[in-house]
Amino acid sequence: MAAGPITERNQDATIYVGGLDEKVSETLLWELFLQAGPVVNVHMPKDRITQLHQGYGFVEFLGEEDADYAIKVMNMIKVYGKPVRVNKASSHNKNLDVGANIFIGNLDPEIDEKLLYDTFSAFGVILQTPKIMRDPETGNSKGFAFINFASFDAADAAIEAMNGQHLCNRPISISYAFKKDSKGERHGSAAERLLASQNPLAQADKPHQLFADAPPTQINGFDPAMMMGGGVPPPPIMPPPGLPPPGMMPGQMPPPGFPPQGLPPPGMPPAPPPPMSMRGPPRGQERTDQVRRAKTICHLIT
Repeated sequence: MAAGPITERNQDATIYVGGLDEKVSETLLWELFLQAGPVVNVHMPKDRITQLHQGYGFVEFLGEEDADYAIKVMNMIKVYGKPVRVNKASSHNKNLDVGANIFIGNLDPEIDEKLLYDTFSAFGVILQTPKIMRDPETGNSKGFAFINFASFDAADAAIEAMNGQHLCNRPISISYAFKKDSKGERHGSAAERLLASQNPLAQADKPHQLFADAPPTQINGFDPAMMMGGGVPPPPIMPPPGLPPPGMMPGQMPPPGFPPQGLPPPGMPPAPPPPMSMRGPPRGQERTDQVRRAKTICHLIT
């Protein structure tokens, strides 16, 4: 599970996972991201003195497609109550900050980073975890936050669509954020937009490409005792219509809980015959099941 030198990794198939709680281990990270695709390597850099990880790690997948899929469905999930950041480990993301930073005010105290991410990622790629300003002592929200988009088109769309809209029963105010160490100058200026238009890396990353179609993240009903014992078991499979349950001879009465042979379970419509050429679940259904299992694990350790 230990990683080799950076140069030996497939950087296009490697993701960066940040914001990790101190209780997260390489084993847990491996098991969690295995739900998104075949994992080749997991590495969490450790402090040389304390031997504790430093709050981030790298996960290498078999292929780039699996890495992109993991980014799409795993970014901002909560692990031990903390939203984690998931993006490509390659260095090009560092050059994507074009200054499309927006300010969001009048936030309800109950709004967290995950809700902001889920709401605003529909407008385009978000480069970093939404930053809610909090009291350093109590951790309570101060009622405002900042979001850094990968493009001004995404930021413009978010401002136009969401400014004045109600979020958790409060009308929120949205505008471009003030620049740091500036005299009242906001982001979104003509000069910034001109520089952004000349950034080939920013031009290559299109809104909605990675995060906007992420599926729901709350799944319940999983037995915690099964999690660390070797993966998450699949749901029970009912026998096809006309076949007896496992271990039962044809013509024998079914045990309690099974419907008579040839009949669907109570309340379920009759199942159509499966296609002759099907070999297991389709790729999309398999992906959905993997995501559900991953979200279940995160829900349990939140």
